[in-house]
Amino acid sequence: MRDSYNTPLNSRYSSKEMSYLFSDDKKFTTWRKLWTALAEAEQELGLNISDEQISELRNNIHNINYEDAEKKEKEIRHDVMSHVYAYGLQCPKAKKIIHLGATSCFVGDNTDIIIMKEALLLIKKKLISVIYQLSTFAEKYKNLPTLGYTHYQPAQLTTVGKRVTLWIQDLIIDLENLDFVIEKLKLRGVKGTTGTQASFMNLFNNDEDKVRALDQKVARKMGFESSYYVTGQTYPRKIDSIILNTLSEIAQSAYKFSNDIRLLQSMKEIEEPFEKNQVGSSAMAYKRNPMRSERISALARYIVVNSLNPAITASTQWFERTLDDSANKRISVSEAFLALDGVLNLYINISSNMVVYDKVIASHVQNELPFMATENIIMEGVKAGGDRQELHEAIRVHSMAAANEVKVYGRNNDLLDRIVKDTIFNIDKATLDKIMDPVNFIGRAPSQVDDFLRDCVYPIIEENKSLINTEVNINV
Repeated sequence: MRDSYNTPLNSRYSSKEMSYLFSDDKKFTTWRKLWTALAEAEQELGLNISDEQISELRNNIHNINYEDAEKKEKEIRHDVMSHVYAYGLQCPKAKKIIHLGATSCFVGDNTDIIIMKEALLLIKKKLISVIYQLSTFAEKYKNLPTLGYTHYQPAQLTTVGKRVTLWIQDLIIDLENLDFVIEKLKLRGVKGTTGTQASFMNLFNNDEDKVRALDQKVARKMGFESSYYVTGQTYPRKIDSIILNTLSEIAQSAYKFSNDIRLLQSMKEIEEPFEKNQVGSSAMAYKRNPMRSERISALARYIVVNSLNPAITASTQWFERTLDDSANKRISVSEAFLALDGVLNLYINISSNMVVYDKVIASHVQNELPFMATENIIMEGVKAGGDRQELHEAIRVHSMAAANEVKVYGRNNDLLDRIVKDTIFNIDKATLDKIMDPVNFIGRAPSQVDDFLRDCVYPIIEENKSLINTEVNINV
């Protein structure tokens, strides 16, 4: 529709796969799966529910009569009971046992947990794909010297591949936390109105073993090992906060990557993909803006800020439950997943197609390396018979003069020429060129890349190779 608001998370950023998980079809078919699982478990534990009723429920899980439900909701102002009514119209034989003993949170909360778990698994799949792409890039450029920066000022040299391992390490930390959250996630289960299971105790004539079994059976039918032992009316709202904090952590890592790429693109060292017919600016035709990295930054910022919503909700639940969670929850949780999906789609796209300008990188290295090499030059001068303190003072003076040439006059760094001409150093051009090989200044960077990929990254990729998929669609 073009005459009403449509979230750009759907129209521009997230994948159809993620968008479907938070759709009405996914939500209401899951409600019906839960009602069917409940009826099956109640039948297995001895309640008078027939195979014919179960079959009727199963056959209509995906055949949702939305118009009947929407019409009923306008009348009674209750979404769950409206769908119980609509399901009953399609399942006349099972009508009387739909939602038997349950409260609205049986379908609402359990569905939320089920959907979030599936969404977390999709996030994991994309996270693995990013790690895979970055590992390939790190391996390729592990030996390429580049300026390292602290305080955004040139510092010691590193390599392009070593810098990439810093991005990967952030993502591995995120993956570890993500796996923990997925592994520990439980269903709300079958707990009744305030979590006491009183209605089910009534149904099963106070047989606690059967009520416990019912809770366990429904959880397993829905793909979970267990449910939370105790709840109020809802599952603990801390779960939403924990999940969105985990999404925020991934967004923070992507944000850091996107800022680095934006800086590198400004320096013309590394660029994100730029398509043949892409327009960088409406006024400045020569521009190549890092628009995909900028979009990662924008969406990541939204995710980080949004993670505060469920934290406040969890903090302000009164006793067993209060409904001020509902409207906020259905916006904040779904949009966090949709936005992070968009971030990871962009991250996969950029990391798959980054362009490296090694000549520009080498030029920047050569402009700064003379200053970084001063200690090495002093040592070489001492070997040639010089006095360490005198050499230090001489190179300090030459360094200031060379810096002045660069900063004040915009000329090339002439420090090396000054040193060759100064007889106090007793160093010829050939010796100086040997000292100035950038490889002499990158330390263990290439080996660190090898060690990290071998011990930390490749085992993750091997374990999750079935999840790797680098084909993503970027809508704009």
